[in-house]
Amino acid sequence: MVEGYQAKSAWADPTFAPLASDALKSSEHVDLAIVGGGILGLSSALHAARRGLSVRVLDAAQIGDRASGLNGGQVIPGLKYDPDWLLQHFGQKRGEALVRFASSVADDVFDLIVREKLDVPHQRNGWIQAAHSEAAVRTAEQRAKQWIARGVPAKVLSTAEVTRLTGARGYLGGWLDPRAGAIQPLAYTRELARIAIEAGACIAQNTRVTSIRRTNGAWIVNAVDGRSMSARGVIVATNAYADDLIPGLARTLLPLHSFQIATAPLSKDLLSQILPEDQVVSDSRRILVYFRKGPDGRMLLGGRGSMAEPVSSDAWAHLEHALKRLYPALEGVTIEKRWFGRVALTLDHLPHVHEPEPGLLVAAGCQGRGVGLMTALGPRLVDYFVSKDPDLIPFPLTPIRPIPFHAFRNIGIGAAIAWYRLIDMLER
Repeated sequence: MVEGYQAKSAWADPTFAPLASDALKSSEHVDLAIVGGGILGLSSALHAARRGLSVRVLDAAQIGDRASGLNGGQVIPGLKYDPDWLLQHFGQKRGEALVRFASSVADDVFDLIVREKLDVPHQRNGWIQAAHSEAAVRTAEQRAKQWIARGVPAKVLSTAEVTRLTGARGYLGGWLDPRAGAIQPLAYTRELARIAIEAGACIAQNTRVTSIRRTNGAWIVNAVDGRSMSARGVIVATNAYADDLIPGLARTLLPLHSFQIATAPLSKDLLSQILPEDQVVSDSRRILVYFRKGPDGRMLLGGRGSMAEPVSSDAWAHLEHALKRLYPALEGVTIEKRWFGRVALTLDHLPHVHEPEPGLLVAAGCQGRGVGLMTALGPRLVDYFVSKDPDLIPFPLTPIRPIPFHAFRNIGIGAAIAWYRLIDMLER
């Protein structure tokens, strides 16, 4: 992360007190070491500590400095694929388990906030997937019908309905999923850390792990400062920030930058014209944009950014253009905040769970839906670590298979994004 951009996000709050960091102790031994202090790592740590395990979380930065604290805060159930596809692809048993899991991930987030009385601004008014073309309208209709058939009170939206609910121009229809909502992601990540610590987990911030190896039946975790610890098991929860810690892992992922902007606080008149029922939105474009109302009456909009880290505000110009295209009334409104984070994609657009060796678990590839997926997946990884029952993990355990010609694929992503953006503009 470029220095300073975390502080420029809409989620930064000067009233947040620093989280206590419990430095790694030499010769420390725990039941479970967790590498990565984002939502997945912290959700795992909380559940493990409450199961009575000794837990150590090691994060290379400060809690919330990366994607878990910088994302758009949309909490969306489901996966990129619809229920019928999951059943057809994975078979009845695994497919049904995946459908149940994907359907409930938003419940996991909002139930946790309420049950634990977390100090996290949140709302649960649904998610709109807005269709920008006739083909996308048909896809949205089929998607909604599949969830409706499974008891979800989803709704297909006409052109008039999507225009009324979003206040945006250019959408032809879509669907509304009432299970979804929004949170303040930095507050959520910090609160997860707080209750994990209260449950007994130890968290070391600014502690980058350099190697993990198995010796004499235990996992030895080495940090950059030369300190090391041992553990019965390890969960690697670095996601889009994967490096060479696990051989081949980084080459299974396509890391993309997700850029976001936030306007200055809007007048009551302007706010009344935008998302009057406070849903969150993402659209059907190949290079999609997503938007919602944010804190202090701001309008937030995000989407794919350049592969390179930004060096000037010009890197967000495409988002400013998209905002004005959707909401012409916002022409001239000041963009006060610009920030970005990293998203991990997989070639099959599904999260991957690996167990390279017994006692070493890895999960990555949120496809931009990490808030719900990683909150829900963490406890299941811990339960599997304890019981070794593979049915407790909704996703199949798969080998680490690096993407062929990974370096060349990364080079081509930028060109592909530009090409798809052009198609999106021309398509109707």
